[in-house]
Order: sequence, then C-alpha cells, then structure tokens
Amino acid sequence: MDLLNDPDLLDQLGPLLSAEAAAEAPAAGVEAADLEQAVWVRLLESGPAPAEPVRWLRRAVRAEARVARRRARREVPYGRRTHLVDGAAEPEDALLDGEERKVIRSAVARLPGRCPELMGALLSPRDLTYREIAGELGISQGSLGPVRSRCLGCLRRMLAAEVAAPGLRGKER
Repeated sequence: MDLLNDPDLLDQLGPLLSAEAAAEAPAAGVEAADLEQAVWVRLLESGPAPAEPVRWLRRAVRAEARVARRRARREVPYGRRTHLVDGAAEPEDALLDGEERKVIRSAVARLPGRCPELMGALLSPRDLTYREIAGELGISQGSLGPVRSRCLGCLRRMLAAEVAAPGLRGKER
C-alpha cells in the first residue's frame, strides 16, 4: 500500500501524531511541531505504509524524542560558563574565554573553501540572519544550511585533532 495514495491513513494519523508529539515534546526539550515534522519525514522515508500504523507512529515519536534528548545532552549552549558566580567573571574566566575564542578563530581561518567567510559571518557579533549572510556572501539562502553543516563538521574534526586524546581508563595489561 502506498502511503501517499492513502489519504485516510494520513487523516487518521494526524491527530494521533499531534497528541503523541505534544506529550513527548516537553520531556525531549523540543517543540511538538518539530517532533511531528521529524516523524512525518520518517514515515515518508520508510517506504510503504507500516502494517500497524498506530503502533509504528507511537514508536517513531518516542524514537525521535530520544534522538532530540541525546542531541540536547550533547550540545552545549554557546557562550555560557557554568562556573560563573553572580555573573561576575573572574580574570581566569576572561583569559580562558579569550583563549577559546582565539583557538576557534584560528581553526575557522584554516577551513577550506568558503567556510572561513561563512563561519566568520555566523560568529559575527552583529548576529546576522541567514538572508543577510546569503546577501553578503553571494550564496543562495537555501544552500547556507548544507554549507554550514559541512563547515561545522570540518571544524569539529580540526578541533578534535588538536585536543589531546583521553588517557586509558581502567586496568592496563
């Protein structure tokens, strides 16, 4: 059975998906609409309609919520220091922050292609929108996301290579 040719199935799943996403979204730290969209994409990518669509839908919502929770745990808010007391920065914090910024800017400058320009615009204190960045760089707004993703992946690999590997844990033989 083709999913796109079965509007009854889509109509049946819509309200259930909205309810499931609304229930799971707060615990996952995402908006219900984002969770719904991820599940619709998963459903469309799955090919033929699942044999038990309601069970599949519930499992898919929970799986997408787990993915969102993992992502939230991995991502660190930009520009926050956990050891600041009453918002007053210690001289040590200022030095560490400056060093961190210096390392990131240095790595950004070594990125290939248009990445240094794009990452420089994204790191700009002017807080530019995608439309403004696209206009400045002469790139279509639709291609900014994929280019940004590739640049960030490259930057992650560069920074990971510069950080010392963790030591062995446990007993060594």
